Amino acid sequence: MAAAKKAVLGPLVGAVDQGTSSTRFLVFNSKTAELLSHHQVEIKQEFPREGWVEQDPKEILQSVYECIEKTCEKLGQLNIDISNIKAIGVSNQRETTVVWDKLTGEPLYNAVVWLDLRTQSTVENLSKRIPGNNNFVKSKTGLPLSTYFSAVKLRWLLDNVRKVQRAVEEDRALFGTIDSWLIWSLTGGANGGVHCTDVTNASRTMLFNIHSLEWDKELCEFFEIPMKILPNVRSSSEIYGLMKAGALEGVPISGCLGDQSAALVGQMCFQDGQAKNTYGTGCFLLCNTGRKCVFSEHGLLTTVAYKLGRDKPVYYALEGSVAIAGAVIRWLRDNLGIIKTSEEIEKLAKEVGTSYGCYFVPAFSGLYAPYWEPSARGIICGLTQFTNKCHIAFAALEAVCFQTREILDAMNRDCGIPLSHLQVDGGMTNNKILMQLQADILYIPVVKPSMPETTALGAAMAAGAAEGVGVWSLEPEDLSAVTMERFEPQINAEESEIRYSTWKKAVMKSVGWVTTQSSESGDPSIFCSLPLGFFIVSSMVMLIGARYISGQLLFKLDNFIS
Repeated sequence: MAAAKKAVLGPLVGAVDQGTSSTRFLVFNSKTAELLSHHQVEIKQEFPREGWVEQDPKEILQSVYECIEKTCEKLGQLNIDISNIKAIGVSNQRETTVVWDKLTGEPLYNAVVWLDLRTQSTVENLSKRIPGNNNFVKSKTGLPLSTYFSAVKLRWLLDNVRKVQRAVEEDRALFGTIDSWLIWSLTGGANGGVHCTDVTNASRTMLFNIHSLEWDKELCEFFEIPMKILPNVRSSSEIYGLMKAGALEGVPISGCLGDQSAALVGQMCFQDGQAKNTYGTGCFLLCNTGRKCVFSEHGLLTTVAYKLGRDKPVYYALEGSVAIAGAVIRWLRDNLGIIKTSEEIEKLAKEVGTSYGCYFVPAFSGLYAPYWEPSARGIICGLTQFTNKCHIAFAALEAVCFQTREILDAMNRDCGIPLSHLQVDGGMTNNKILMQLQADILYIPVVKPSMPETTALGAAMAAGAAEGVGVWSLEPEDLSAVTMERFEPQINAEESEIRYSTWKKAVMKSVGWVTTQSSESGDPSIFCSLPLGFFIVSSMVMLIGARYISGQLLFKLDNFIS
């Protein structure tokens, strides 16, 4: 019997989408932007001490190889010839910091994840050395001094991990964010791997001058980072090297964008003033500001949006960053056990259709934009005896929407022209209750593409458009039209404002929860080994005896868990 004929679809482009929660490999048709196949693997997060978040770089790398192999197998089952894959793009969780040995290819410590808080005392000590009238760190990088960014994580590794110190002394150490680690490994590793990053990832390290587009000597001296360990900075769309192993050996890696920049490209926000919001582990609202740096007066970041070619101009963006979005759903699943799968949250929320006055501020890693308040911790308030796990689930979804409202308000004040609608993407946008809640709380329409994998699409577009590949046109007339689903506000504006103002009261209750000493001590007794300090506000506590409350609280916890 003759072998089935392979389908001819024209040039294909693959994209590695390495996020905080999972790794995916997706393959797109470069002429239609159609998603043909993909594979996903969940990534473990480790919490060795309170406030610390780590991942295994080797597990991350292995997950990339597994996703590539499985996706290629699926394409084979569809009779699609993988030799049509002409390029690969990389999109990645930003800021997460890896240091490895260039001779052996072995990581010298776990990856320190962007959410990690261990560097708070480092940040406070460094901030004392910045003159009040000359914040050269922010003026050069667009970023506030925060635990969020790579420089302070790298400083911690240099100060505390002997293997890292020794490797730097012996000229064996390389530093990179996840994109650098993956590209170096995929292009040969210890046998000639390419040590590079792109401008979008470099702009999240706090070591990169976003005006000159170079590593900044003054910043490296301030953080005491040896420049010899830093990767070469390239554009977001050029051939960095070739795959050296696996089913796609020989295919060029030719696109690289931090995940939020990739989503901006995938949503085709190429014009000044266009914005998108991505709902992943965190929540990230980016607005394209064109070729000019716009500095926020309302708690937003200034960052590099993309540079789509060696000789192409750089574009900038304003960004509102929320640390905890999808991560709160994972927390309800893994830590409290009130859901078995992330998808169940929608079913629970639908059962009640309201939080019944319960508010959840998931400040597990402090508050990011627009507050930048590291002392905050998560609280659930407004509980009554009537509250059950469905109300908690609904409050968790509302929390994502309220946080988005806060950064959208800041964006509107900085830009001067309010957004008339919000373009959204990311895994959480499959939750229809969340999307309707978001439209209600913003009181503007929310617009979702029918194909929500815009982060991977952006990386694929950058890779396919690279010089020497040239299979994906980014000219406006050639970009594929995208079908959209639209969610209109369904409540009145007054109700929306009342709910939002109550949320802001809850946020204020979360601030000042920890000191630097308690957040870095790692003593599990501080928060009973949970990453969330519960602050329960209820009139019941004021009125009812302690013995009665203790029994009722056990009863209520049973309600949440059962």
